[in-house]
Formats: sequence, C-alpha cells, structure tokens
Amino acid sequence: MIRISSVLVFSLFPIAVTRCVNCLAVIVGLLCTCAHFIDAAEQGPLVLQGGAVFDPVAGVFHSGRTIVIVGDRIRGVAEQNVELPDGARIVDCRGKFIIPGLIDAHVHLVHLADKSHVTGDQVLPMFLANGVTSVRDAGDAIVAQSVIAHVAELRPEICPRVFLTSPLIDADPPLHRDVGYALTDPAKVGPFAEDMAKWNVVTLKIYAGTQRNVGREVIKEGHKAGMKVMAHLGAYSAQDAVLDGVDSLEHIWSVFNYIIPDEVAGQPDHRSNLDLHNPKAKDLIANLAQRQVYVDPTLVVFRNMIYLNDLDEIHNHPDLARVPRRMLDYWNSYRTSSGLVEATRESRKKEVDKYLELVGVLHRAGVPLLVGTDTPEPYVPPGYSVHQELELLVASGLSPAEALAAATIENAKALNQQDRLGTVSPGKLADLVILDADPTLDIRHTRQIHSVIRGGLTCDPATVLKAVPEK
Repeated sequence: MIRISSVLVFSLFPIAVTRCVNCLAVIVGLLCTCAHFIDAAEQGPLVLQGGAVFDPVAGVFHSGRTIVIVGDRIRGVAEQNVELPDGARIVDCRGKFIIPGLIDAHVHLVHLADKSHVTGDQVLPMFLANGVTSVRDAGDAIVAQSVIAHVAELRPEICPRVFLTSPLIDADPPLHRDVGYALTDPAKVGPFAEDMAKWNVVTLKIYAGTQRNVGREVIKEGHKAGMKVMAHLGAYSAQDAVLDGVDSLEHIWSVFNYIIPDEVAGQPDHRSNLDLHNPKAKDLIANLAQRQVYVDPTLVVFRNMIYLNDLDEIHNHPDLARVPRRMLDYWNSYRTSSGLVEATRESRKKEVDKYLELVGVLHRAGVPLLVGTDTPEPYVPPGYSVHQELELLVASGLSPAEALAAATIENAKALNQQDRLGTVSPGKLADLVILDADPTLDIRHTRQIHSVIRGGLTCDPATVLKAVPEK
C-alpha cells in the first residue's frame, strides 16, 4: 500500500487503529458466509480438448492440446490421442487459448476495509472472474487475512487462492498501525519469523521504517524458515537490501528513489527528467540483474491512485462498474481530498512515463519482473487491475508473452509455488483461464475470458461476479 502527501515526495501516513470489536465482527461474519464446500473430485474428471496451451517459459502457444484434469490437479497435457478417464466431462476448446491462472503478487485484503466499508471476502470474486486464480496478500493483520484465506478455500467456486504475508515489519510506531508490526530489535526477528511460519505465511514484508540491522535479520530468518522476503523500502536502501539478499522490491519507487544522484535531487522536475543511465542507476540495476532480485512495479497504483486520479478516464474507467458502491464512495472521497490540480497534470504524466521507462530499462537489463497491483487502493479495482498492469508492462517494453510469464510462472516463483502453479503441467493445480482470443497478439485479449478453472472447478465469470455486493 502507498500513501503520499505530495506526488513528488515519498512519504506515508498512518491510519487509524482498527478496533478489536470490528475485527471480531468481521471474522464472525466471514465464517457465517461459508455454508458449503464444493469439491472438484465430486464432479468427476474434466477434459479440455483441442485448445492452444500457453507455455510461459518458452513464451508460445502450443496448439491442439488436450488437458486431462482429475480432482484439483492436471493429470496430463498431450498433443495426440489421449486415453480419457471414465465419466469425464469433455469441453471442446478448439479455437480457444488456455493460459495458466493469473496471479496478483501484491494485494491487501484487510487494509482499507475500515475506510471503504468492504471486507476482503466481498471482493475476492472480482479476482476470480478476471482470471486471477491466486493472490498474495502483501501485508495485513495476520488473523484477519488468515480468516479471509480460509473463506477462499471454502468457496473455491467464487474465490482465488490466498497466500499470506506477515504484517508490515516497521519502525515503532509503525506507519500503518492497523496492519503494521513494530520490530526494532534484531534479536526478536527469529521468534517473529517462527510465529509467522506457524500461520503458513509464505512471505515476510519489510516496510518503510525498517532499518538495515533489522531488515538484514528479517531476510536471514525468513530464508531460514523457507519464506520469501519482500521489501517496500524507505529507511533501508535498495542498495543495502539487494546486498543483504532480499527477494523482491515492491513498487517502482523502491528502485527509483535510490537511483537519484545527490547533485540532482531537489532540482525542479528532477523525477520526471531523471537520466536512468546515470552511474548510480546503472550500478543498482546491474546488481538487481546479477542477483536476480524481483521488482514488482505496481505501475497501476501510481497511475490510477497517486498521479492521475483526476483524469476522467481513470476515475470513470469501465473497470470500476462492478466495484461495490461503498468502496467507490471512499475512492471518490480520496480523489477529492488528494488535491491534484490541472496545472501540474503534464508534469505528473511525465513522471508516470518515467516509471514506465524505468521498467523497460530493468527488463532489458535482465531484472525479473512481477505483476502486482496494490488493490484495493483507490481506482485500482480487484481483478480488473491485473489486466491494466499487464497493459502497462507491455507499454513499458515487455512483449505480451513476457508480461504473461510475469503474471504466471514468475509470480509463482516469487511465492515459492512454482511446483504447484504458474504453468499448465502434469501434477500442478488445475488453475487455468480459457480465452477467446490470443493474448500474445494483443495483451488486452486477457480480458476476453470464456471461463476460469480454479482447482478443477469450472467457473463462469458472470456468475462469479454475482457474489460481489453492488452497494
């Protein structure tokens, strides 16, 4: 999540402490919604016949493939005649394009619920309806996000998988007191990591106030416990975090803010005019590439929420049509209070363009990229914003196939789930999206969803969206 007082300054605002009574009410309400569980095994084997299957590693579609799904797993993928399981349901996929389920590597399912008056479980169907079969909660109150993840597993026909991240590891007091965790003593990092592992957390998150002595210990203890470590940087520099072994840098600011030469900082419009090939930039980017540290740009939140929320095409975007009214009301109030003025619009657009340019530079240098959105920050709609992020990555210089790889196999690796997710392969979970058009020809074709398969269950997007409250 990102907060700024000016579009030119990297600063963050704390928000009100979440009230325990409200948390309890949310948890009870979530549990009461789970009246049934649908098991793919009960529906029998599923066969997808004749479709083109995307290989994100090679970056190409292989035509005329048959996918056999038994229970929640892919049993086989073949080109020639396949022995079909008894009682299999056969779906004709000729003329269709099948990709692995999309993954959003950076969402928040608890944070902002108090302001938007919408809980994470209520928007989960928006992800699945958009072909997003897995999400990583990028830092929230651990009990609340665990309950939402439990709800998702009980309702696989309308919800994506939810992977957990620790609360935001931060200074004392934490910048976001509802979802932050003050951790300033390196000696306490080990017990904290052990506790997070017991919650089945897959990622520890370093936040803006964390100092290097703590951040370094978080990386060490996280890796010892088999967890990845992501970082939204502030006090801890990107140069130091990379040397210390961080797995991913979250938000393009976590790179951009550390490649500005001292002699340039403070000059008028220095951010929108920054030379991305200055020595400081070249050194950091080379280290990111050499150590294969992921960068999760979350470009969509910078464009939609921070810099250009005053544009009609942003705050009246068609993707907002299915956002619950309560959430949209909060987003509109945020826009009103953000104070963007028309006089600065062109410089703001130039800064967004500079971030896209930096993503292109990172990509060409061999830095691996992820696909995350920071939803549900204002005007970053759950699910829909993944398609917007893919479009922005292509605008930055990635090919459509490369952007798809980032949203599938690369995101799966970042979650340490590459053995279960990310490709259409035997033994992996049957999380797939069936498209009506080839997304490698036009990345916008990821929106042309025929159906979604989540753990072997076939889901109709229009039906899934009916589970999202309108108000």
